[in-house]
Amino acid sequence: MADECRGGGDELVTPHAAPIVDGAGRLSYVGDDGRRYVVGLPPEVDELGLERVMASLSRGGPLFDQILALCHRWIGSVNSPDLEARAALALLLTTLETALEDRYGEV
Repeated sequence: MADECRGGGDELVTPHAAPIVDGAGRLSYVGDDGRRYVVGLPPEVDELGLERVMASLSRGGPLFDQILALCHRWIGSVNSPDLEARAALALLLTTLETALEDRYGEV
């Protein structure tokens, strides 16, 4: 069974699968490191709000899987002796964040 992690460290962890509501009713996902991460929602989100968030995430699950596959393809295509896979991942995430923050704001 995966470990539960609630930490807010600086290390990036790629989700291995789309988030789910675990047995305790918490929004969580398993990272590519095999650990389970609990996603904290704002305190004002009540049970009905959580259900709406989960419905939204469920609708996006197949699209998330496609995005993940494209990311793997991109990393595979740029991976070389000069750009290792981990560095390519960091470059991809940074580039995506920069490209999207104009529309959605900084994280």
